[in-house]
Amino acid sequence: MTSARRRSYGVKGAPYAFLLPATVLFALFFALPIGYAVWLSLHKVKVSGLGLGAGARKEVWAGLENYTGSLTDSELLAGALRVLGYGCIVVPVMLGLALLFALMLDSEKVRLAPFTRLAIFLPYAIPGVVAALLWGFLYLPSVSPFYYVLDVLGLPQPDLLDGGPLYGALSNIAIWGGTGFNMIVIYTSLRAIPAEVHEAAKLDGATPLQTALRIKIPMVAPSLVLTFFFSIIATLQVFNEPTTLKPLTNSVSTTWSPLMKVYRDAFGTGDIYRAAAEAVIIALATLVLSFGFLRAANRRNRQDARQGGAR
Repeated sequence: MTSARRRSYGVKGAPYAFLLPATVLFALFFALPIGYAVWLSLHKVKVSGLGLGAGARKEVWAGLENYTGSLTDSELLAGALRVLGYGCIVVPVMLGLALLFALMLDSEKVRLAPFTRLAIFLPYAIPGVVAALLWGFLYLPSVSPFYYVLDVLGLPQPDLLDGGPLYGALSNIAIWGGTGFNMIVIYTSLRAIPAEVHEAAKLDGATPLQTALRIKIPMVAPSLVLTFFFSIIATLQVFNEPTTLKPLTNSVSTTWSPLMKVYRDAFGTGDIYRAAAEAVIIALATLVLSFGFLRAANRRNRQDARQGGAR
């Protein structure tokens, strides 16, 4: 083989060499665990006799038995409904605040923008478990300074860790921690809008509110779609907040969310086969909802583009 041909093969193989480490890591830490979870979900343990002695417990093929059992499990369905209610609070409030803060920071009249931007983003840098612990102690009437102030003022002291207020307490932790990240994504898109667009709006006599509603928000729509996509995934995978608050209240069960149900089945009752099936179901539900939303958003964008071209 000539040196020129060897150099040609080397140039062609360079991209694959660069991709090899990422491919290996993807296979080891993503594809392989998913495949193993699917394999576990299709099996179960068959116990012979009293379950004692060698060969008394044998792993056998179960087919879709674990899936049918999970889909008819009332605890898993109840957890899914609770997460749905939780998401109906978290997603619109968090994205609404993120958009509002981003628009305010993008205003020409804002002062101390770098400090304000950092202050809004800082809660995102705090680990979720730590944030849940901090807020959990603020929710406890016996140690919370807020309850002390309410008591001194003679005002009602609601129990935020029981009943309906529990959804607001859990949602507050997620909103407090996630608003800053979404704000940064939207704010970055706002800063990418050409200055000529703002100047043209000023020449046309548009007010700051009109500029925000008619120019800025439509132009950052892709960022809003992206943040909504991330928020859906994070909501369906809620685990840290209710698990951390569970020791503080009896209102949070071990199956409050679907992921908590998976954790209990896998490490509490030791049924890793049912837990694997539940994990696969949650992953598929997340995939369907996320890509369904992305497809609907892309279809809407194409329709708007065609209508704009028709004009």
